[in-house]
This record gives sequence, structure tokens and C-alpha cells, in this order.
Amino acid sequence: MTLDDLAATIAARKDADPDTSWTAKLLAKGPAKCAEKFGEEAVEAIIEAVRGDRAALTSEAADTLYHLLVMLAACDVPLSDVMAELARRQGTSGLTEKASRQP
Repeated sequence: MTLDDLAATIAARKDADPDTSWTAKLLAKGPAKCAEKFGEEAVEAIIEAVRGDRAALTSEAADTLYHLLVMLAACDVPLSDVMAELARRQGTSGLTEKASRQP
């Protein structure tokens, strides 16, 4: 499965019955709840990275990517927009790109 496949599945479940779809249930709670859930999963991934548990980190990273895509869907930001932003940054030093965002 690719991130595009997962994003398409999430989009398809946007109008599903929240009683039968975890994705629909999350999306029905709105962007704030989806962002909160993404944050929780990101923290869990960080904890597993620090612990050095590769299997647990792999699992938490998958959860984090899923919840990132759910949050994007809740905010009507398509994955293609994120990928376009990454493409725009390609070939630019990370230090240069970060400095360009400083006030």
C-alpha cells in the first residue's frame, strides 16, 4: 500500500457510517480531534524511537502516517498538496529552506 492508496481509502470513508468505520468516526469528530489523535500517535512513535524498539516504532510510525492523513483529510488538505510542497523543496538545502521561513 502506498500513501496515495491510504489517502484514497481515507477519502472514500469520509462519508461512511461512523458506526462501521473508525476513519469515518474520527473525521466526524472534526479537525481538532483528528489533530489531537495525530499528536498522540506521533508522541508514541517518538517514545519507541528513543527506546530503540524497531518493531514498536514501525507499528507506531504506521499509526502516525495514518493519523496524519486523517488530519489532512479533516482539514481538506489533499496529500497531493503536501507532495507538491515537498517537490518544491527538493534540491534546496534543508538549512536554506528552514532559514527562508524565519522572520
